[in-house]
Amino acid sequence: MALSTVDPTPALIVIDLQQGIAPAGSPFDPVVERSARLADAFRRHGLPVILVNVNAVAPGRTEAARGVRPGTVLPDGFADLVDELGAQPGDLRVTKRRRSAFHDTGLDTLLRDHGVTQVVLTGVSTGSGVESTARSAVDHGYHVVLATDAMDDPDAVIHEHSVRRVFPKLGETATTDEIIAMVEATR
Repeated sequence: MALSTVDPTPALIVIDLQQGIAPAGSPFDPVVERSARLADAFRRHGLPVILVNVNAVAPGRTEAARGVRPGTVLPDGFADLVDELGAQPGDLRVTKRRRSAFHDTGLDTLLRDHGVTQVVLTGVSTGSGVESTARSAVDHGYHVVLATDAMDDPDAVIHEHSVRRVFPKLGETATTDEIIAMVEATR
């Protein structure tokens, strides 16, 4: 479903654009650039920007099956946000330890405290952190918008599956330019 409207109080949620996942010079550079443009547009209009990072490996057998041992300690700097996002003091920060930015983070309370009814999602990985967060946002009752050109996945097949099959069932999809134009037109 294409973007139809921007609510009075949307929030941008940028997922896992951090040094250990999307450093400068990585294949995720276009995602970082488009996410930064969206963040600038939201900031320009005084709308919430939530920068999410991950700093732990979820415990359990499912992580072990992917070759990651429970209790793995991530390297120093792994969770640092990429500089290209231009993080500002007014940006809200959420650190997650699971796939979804909602799980055990207080994100829902943070959004409700700011009067947010709509979330725009960007980041990596499309089929993991972005999709899990989108599903949780729907479960929490948010109007979900997915900036499909401002997200990517190391696995192109998973990315395409999420964008083409899953996201149209969860919310509205749009490009960075379409979202920025809608934000500008409604402010």
